[in-house]
Amino acid sequence: MITEAHGTPLAVTHTGGNRNDVTQLIPLLQAIPPVRGRRGRPRHRPRRLYADRGYDHDSHRRLVRALGITPHIARRGQPHGSGLGVHRWVAERALAWLHGFRHLRIRWERRDDIHDGFLQLATCIILYRRVRALR
Repeated sequence: MITEAHGTPLAVTHTGGNRNDVTQLIPLLQAIPPVRGRRGRPRHRPRRLYADRGYDHDSHRRLVRALGITPHIARRGQPHGSGLGVHRWVAERALAWLHGFRHLRIRWERRDDIHDGFLQLATCIILYRRVRALR
Protein backbone atom coordinates (compact mmCIF):
# COMPACT_ATOMS: atom_id res chain seq x y z
CA MET A 1 0.00 0.00 0.00
CA ILE A 2 1.12 3.51 -0.73
CA THR A 3 -0.50 6.38 1.18
CA GLU A 4 -0.48 10.13 1.11
CA ALA A 5 0.80 12.22 4.03
CA HIS A 6 -2.32 11.74 6.18
CA GLY A 7 -2.71 7.99 5.64
CA THR A 8 -5.30 7.95 2.87
CA PRO A 9 -4.54 4.97 0.61
CA LEU A 10 -3.57 6.02 -2.93
CA ALA A 11 -2.82 2.61 -4.42
CA VAL A 12 -2.89 -0.91 -3.06
CA THR A 13 -1.92 -4.32 -4.45
CA HIS A 14 -1.47 -7.80 -3.08
CA THR A 15 1.09 -10.50 -3.76
CA GLY A 16 1.88 -13.94 -2.47
CA GLY A 17 2.98 -14.31 1.11
CA ASN A 18 6.51 -15.30 0.14
CA ARG A 19 7.17 -12.27 -2.09
CA ASN A 20 9.31 -9.32 -1.07
CA ASP A 21 7.51 -5.97 -0.71
CA VAL A 22 10.08 -4.16 -2.82
CA THR A 23 8.87 -5.99 -5.95
CA GLN A 24 5.71 -3.83 -5.84
CA LEU A 25 7.43 -0.45 -5.39
CA ILE A 26 7.38 0.72 -9.01
CA PRO A 27 3.96 -0.81 -9.89
CA LEU A 28 2.45 0.97 -6.88
CA LEU A 29 4.02 4.30 -7.85
CA GLN A 30 2.70 3.90 -11.38
CA ALA A 31 -0.79 2.97 -10.10
CA ILE A 32 -1.32 6.28 -8.28
CA PRO A 33 -4.26 8.10 -9.91
CA PRO A 34 -3.92 11.72 -11.08
CA VAL A 35 -4.13 14.35 -8.35
CA ARG A 36 -6.48 17.15 -9.28
CA GLY A 37 -6.24 20.64 -7.88
CA ARG A 38 -4.49 23.41 -9.71
CA ARG A 39 -5.03 24.20 -13.36
CA GLY A 40 -2.97 22.42 -15.94
CA ARG A 41 -1.77 18.86 -16.06
CA PRO A 42 -2.67 16.90 -12.93
CA ARG A 43 0.23 15.42 -10.98
CA HIS A 44 0.49 11.65 -11.27
CA ARG A 45 3.22 11.06 -8.74
CA PRO A 46 4.17 12.36 -5.31
CA ARG A 47 7.15 14.63 -4.78
CA ARG A 48 8.73 12.49 -2.05
CA LEU A 49 8.70 8.83 -1.05
CA TYR A 50 9.37 7.75 2.55
CA ALA A 51 10.26 4.09 3.02
CA ASP A 52 11.86 1.80 5.58
CA ARG A 53 15.11 -0.17 5.40
CA GLY A 54 13.54 -2.95 3.32
CA TYR A 55 13.69 -0.66 0.26
CA ASP A 56 17.33 0.39 0.79
CA HIS A 57 19.15 -0.39 -2.44
CA ASP A 58 20.73 1.92 -4.99
CA SER A 59 18.80 0.41 -7.88
CA HIS A 60 15.48 1.19 -6.17
CA ARG A 61 16.61 4.73 -5.39
CA ARG A 62 17.61 5.14 -9.04
CA LEU A 63 14.23 3.88 -10.31
CA VAL A 64 12.33 6.19 -7.97
CA ARG A 65 14.45 9.17 -9.02
CA ALA A 66 13.83 8.30 -12.68
CA LEU A 67 10.12 8.79 -11.99
CA GLY A 68 10.83 12.28 -10.67
CA ILE A 69 10.35 11.40 -7.00
CA THR A 70 12.83 12.19 -4.23
CA PRO A 71 13.44 9.01 -2.20
CA HIS A 72 13.83 9.26 1.60
CA ILE A 73 14.78 5.69 2.47
CA ALA A 74 16.39 4.61 5.73
CA ARG A 75 19.87 3.11 5.33
CA ARG A 76 20.70 -0.38 6.51
CA GLY A 77 23.41 -0.67 9.10
CA GLN A 78 22.79 2.84 10.41
CA PRO A 79 21.49 3.35 13.93
CA HIS A 80 17.80 4.09 14.38
CA GLY A 81 16.78 7.69 14.77
CA SER A 82 16.98 8.82 11.16
CA GLY A 83 13.71 10.68 11.66
CA LEU A 84 11.80 8.67 9.05
CA GLY A 85 9.63 7.09 11.75
CA VAL A 86 7.82 10.42 12.00
CA HIS A 87 6.51 9.80 8.48
CA ARG A 88 6.42 5.97 8.42
CA TRP A 89 3.84 5.57 11.18
CA VAL A 90 1.21 6.97 8.81
CA ALA A 91 1.61 3.98 6.48
CA GLU A 92 1.61 1.56 9.41
CA ARG A 93 -1.63 3.10 10.69
CA ALA A 94 -3.21 2.69 7.24
CA LEU A 95 -2.22 -0.99 7.24
CA ALA A 96 -3.82 -1.32 10.67
CA TRP A 97 -7.03 0.19 9.22
CA LEU A 98 -6.99 -2.56 6.57
CA HIS A 99 -6.53 -5.21 9.24
CA GLY A 100 -9.69 -3.90 10.88
CA PHE A 101 -11.62 -5.66 8.13
CA ARG A 102 -12.06 -9.32 9.03
CA HIS A 103 -11.84 -10.63 5.47
CA LEU A 104 -8.46 -8.98 5.03
CA ARG A 105 -7.01 -9.92 8.40
CA ILE A 106 -7.22 -13.63 7.60
CA ARG A 107 -7.41 -14.61 3.96
CA TRP A 108 -10.33 -16.97 3.49
CA GLU A 109 -10.65 -16.77 -0.29
CA ARG A 110 -8.64 -18.95 -2.62
CA ARG A 111 -9.17 -16.77 -5.67
CA ASP A 112 -7.07 -13.62 -6.04
CA ASP A 113 -9.79 -11.61 -7.76
CA ILE A 114 -12.18 -12.01 -4.82
CA HIS A 115 -9.48 -11.01 -2.33
CA ASP A 116 -8.56 -8.05 -4.53
CA GLY A 117 -12.22 -7.00 -4.57
CA PHE A 118 -12.34 -7.01 -0.77
CA LEU A 119 -9.09 -5.05 -0.70
CA GLN A 120 -10.46 -2.40 -3.07
CA LEU A 121 -13.75 -2.22 -1.13
CA ALA A 122 -11.86 -1.75 2.15
CA THR A 123 -9.80 1.10 0.68
CA CYS A 124 -13.03 2.74 -0.57
CA ILE A 125 -14.55 2.50 2.91
CA ILE A 126 -11.39 3.94 4.48
CA LEU A 127 -11.44 6.81 1.98
CA TYR A 128 -15.13 7.45 2.66
CA ARG A 129 -14.49 7.56 6.42
CA ARG A 130 -11.58 9.97 5.93
CA VAL A 131 -13.63 12.32 3.75
CA ARG A 132 -16.59 12.17 6.13
CA ALA A 133 -14.34 12.98 9.11
CA LEU A 134 -12.97 16.07 7.34
CA ARG A 135 -16.40 17.64 6.98
